[in-house]
Amino acid sequence: MNREEFINRIGELKREKEAVILAHYYVDGLIQDVADFVGDSLELARKAKETQARIILFCGVYFMAETAKILNPSRKVLIPYYKAGCLMADMAIAEEIEEFRRKNPDYAVVTYVNSSADVKAVSDICCTSANAVKVIKSLKADKVLFVPDKNLGSFVAEQVPGKEVIVWSGYCPVHQKLTPMEARRKLQEHPDALFVVHPECRKEIRDMAHFVGSTSQIVRFVKNERATKFIVGTEKGTIHQLQKLRPDATFIPAYEEFTCDQMKMITPERVLKALEREQFEVEVNEEVAARAREAIERMLEVV
Repeated sequence: MNREEFINRIGELKREKEAVILAHYYVDGLIQDVADFVGDSLELARKAKETQARIILFCGVYFMAETAKILNPSRKVLIPYYKAGCLMADMAIAEEIEEFRRKNPDYAVVTYVNSSADVKAVSDICCTSANAVKVIKSLKADKVLFVPDKNLGSFVAEQVPGKEVIVWSGYCPVHQKLTPMEARRKLQEHPDALFVVHPECRKEIRDMAHFVGSTSQIVRFVKNERATKFIVGTEKGTIHQLQKLRPDATFIPAYEEFTCDQMKMITPERVLKALEREQFEVEVNEEVAARAREAIERMLEVV
């Protein structure tokens, strides 16, 4: 099936099945092109809550589809490949969070949406990289445990000096793989480029950047910038949207293999099969979902 045939067939299936496709910036560019909405975790969570579609086909890793199901318990949520996971999400487990809470009852637990439903369920509030600083500023508590990303957590702590922020020891292997040496090399090779990075990168990388922000914030920054050359310090799938917005600009991955293998498990072929067969439905335990929903909805209330 060629590109045009694929796009037409997906369109037919969406109409026939009253389906909406939500896609993360990190998935294949063709999938982004057939999606009804492309965004980062915060934008996708909001869209998932707003949709009236009968079926939500979530093109991202499992915790994202899980979040969509939590926000839409009565709708059918599908994922094209149910084993598309997130190593960062696996670096925190609910039992350890609960143990921390018992020993430290004066700490608020803020959990990055890159986490399992079980971990969200034992958290006070969730956040994304786009609103993490606002979320922590919104809390009455002066002491915070940030789970699970130590890099985003340290970035947030820098922005809220009035609060004590303890960070979990997790990280995104894809962003962590970018080293200061490689970043310096890219900057030396392209001295006329602006360096934009995700806060999941190490502090040393963030300190070199011209702009630090979530994927959606990077997209907005690039859209509004006059510069025509950018080194992109986040997953390469983002460049697909950047190139569509700025066909006049050049985009260079901060390292050549800046790719999330798990996101790339969401393939066009699997998207098609998921819609045709309505397969790989996402389910979340009702009790866990109810508690996780509270933490997610508190996040969505933060403007």
